[in-house]
Amino acid sequence: MVALRLTRGAHPAVHLRRLLVATASAGTGFLLLCTLGYALGHPGASPASLLLRLAWCVVPLAATVWFALAVARTDPATRPRPGLSAVGLGPARLMAIAALTTALSTALGSALALLFFLYLRGDLTGTPFDGAASQFLAADQPLPLPAALTLLAVLPVTSSALVALARRPREPRPRPAAHAYGRFGAYSRTAVRETFGAYGRFGARLRGSEPVSGPKPAEGAAGQVDHGDTDVLTRPAADDTGPRETPAGSTRPAPPAEPQPTALLPWGVTLLAAGLATEAYATRTTDPTTLPLPGGLTSGPVAVLLGWVLAAAGLALAGPGLTHLTGRLLQAVRPGALRLLAGRVLMAEATRIGRPLGVVCAVASAAFATTALRAAGSPGLGPLTTLGALVVAGCAVGTLFTAAVETRQDRADTTGALLRLGAPASMLRSAAALRAAALLAVFGPLTLLVAELAALPLAR
Repeated sequence: MVALRLTRGAHPAVHLRRLLVATASAGTGFLLLCTLGYALGHPGASPASLLLRLAWCVVPLAATVWFALAVARTDPATRPRPGLSAVGLGPARLMAIAALTTALSTALGSALALLFFLYLRGDLTGTPFDGAASQFLAADQPLPLPAALTLLAVLPVTSSALVALARRPREPRPRPAAHAYGRFGAYSRTAVRETFGAYGRFGARLRGSEPVSGPKPAEGAAGQVDHGDTDVLTRPAADDTGPRETPAGSTRPAPPAEPQPTALLPWGVTLLAAGLATEAYATRTTDPTTLPLPGGLTSGPVAVLLGWVLAAAGLALAGPGLTHLTGRLLQAVRPGALRLLAGRVLMAEATRIGRPLGVVCAVASAAFATTALRAAGSPGLGPLTTLGALVVAGCAVGTLFTAAVETRQDRADTTGALLRLGAPASMLRSAAALRAAALLAVFGPLTLLVAELAALPLAR
């Protein structure tokens, strides 16, 4: 009952995000049912063509699952709170509530897709639209209900399983050993100093970095551990690569932080280049449909789909690194308080914001390339392809805004502390506007460049 009240008593914005998940699920479920209708209406079609139609549904399915996972992370009803464990809502129960809520939202969308599909077939009432869609949906064939329910169950089962995996209770990781810098390089030290003779005691080195015995260090009022007259230099944060002061008094550069969001930037660029090269390879001849593939498929649609997926994956991997570098550029050349605040936030949230931003960049570049091809005289997209594109674009934009909401929720304590210290609210709004402008200045030209490179081989 408490879980039901937490779910029902959420903010209207939370219910809006759940309805958006249901809408995306309805669009994806309708695409899957249309694939089933095509198989029923064309019994002589090759299995390769049916697999190709199912492959076109994989991208909207993945986008919907990703959006549902992002919405589940920002649901305040499933976030740990003080006192919930006393009433039986521990981490495991909250994980189950998050998975159940996601399953209900996606199942609602799948049910709406089934009702609309049956309405277009004429199974509920008369045939609508003068029977324009009845032939395409195989209205003259009986609908196998188990097959339809199996297809519709893929999205709720997959999304709820991934939400449960992402929200599972995790044990806190042990803090890595601190690094100090002396005359002979870097070396590690334990967080607690060992007593005399503890090193040579039998089994002391087999139990990890914690000493077998010895007094614990004193802890101050601010939670700082007093190590006596020895200065222990802890590992810097992910956005702190400045110089550190060594015990000898000399200044040495700090080691690079592990892991860095820019570590995947070369891999992202490689995948992006591979995706663009895949599209260019299929259009080497004048008529790309003359290149047959095993199973009776043609290289045109397969190459476009595979190339776009690789390009989207590359931009998703490169997005965190580009966002991190954007934050660094904002802090370059004697930054003030505004640029320093905006840059630090971008560096801290590079992974969370960069990935959906990279996917939005891929979707926008695909939309721009499609518009350019249609202006050049290429045939337009069909209704089902348009529906799939709308589902993917809506899920990508919704995931980006949901990630921004999650970032704002995690920075609520920091924002409140800045306001209590006297920081004006206008400065926080200006920092947010500066972050948005900086990201637009970096990802905007990148989107146009990728779109031009993607449309160039297809326009031949």
